[in-house]
Amino acid sequence: MNSLISEYNRKKYQIKKRLREFKGLGNAENEDIFSELCFCILTPQSKAVNCDKAIKELRKAGLLFKGNVHEIKTKLKGLVRFHNNKAVYIIAARKFFKDGSRALDIDDPYKTRDWLVKNIKGLGYKEASHFLRNIGLGKDMAILDVHILRNLKKYNVINMIPAPFNKKSYLKLENKMKGFAQRVKIPLEELDLLLWSNQTGFIFK
Repeated sequence: MNSLISEYNRKKYQIKKRLREFKGLGNAENEDIFSELCFCILTPQSKAVNCDKAIKELRKAGLLFKGNVHEIKTKLKGLVRFHNNKAVYIIAARKFFKDGSRALDIDDPYKTRDWLVKNIKGLGYKEASHFLRNIGLGKDMAILDVHILRNLKKYNVINMIPAPFNKKSYLKLENKMKGFAQRVKIPLEELDLLLWSNQTGFIFK
């Protein structure tokens, strides 16, 4: 545990700086909000840096907001897994996020997370939490990807890496991570970036 706290102290400035860079809902452009949503749709079983690259290429080509399924999946191929399905998910997400902020309740992000999981194809609780964190609404949500889970096991927060989550199991493990954050006195969103960077070697998003 001491090594984790030492690592946090070493990376604290970079982590806080990165969190400040995440766009909050109040100052994000609608297109930026939708781009973050699509980034999170792409992330399951794919590298975050490749997903980010794919979104940038789609935006540069003018395809993220107006491209058809074939055009989008062509750009995704080779960068993300399940590119055919994810291209369909991006098209479907447009119907709900035409203005970039549909159903985003600033006062109740947990309600918003539930809405996202129920209405946006390709989003589970991990991806919805990731999206909300990246637009400034997920401060107290855990992003339980494989990197985080491996670290939680390493620090004996969990005994084993669980199978795919349902809502009940996700919330249960999220509460365990919140308790761990309180014990080590590291804010949850900062702990997320710390554990992720410990596993991958760099701070990203």
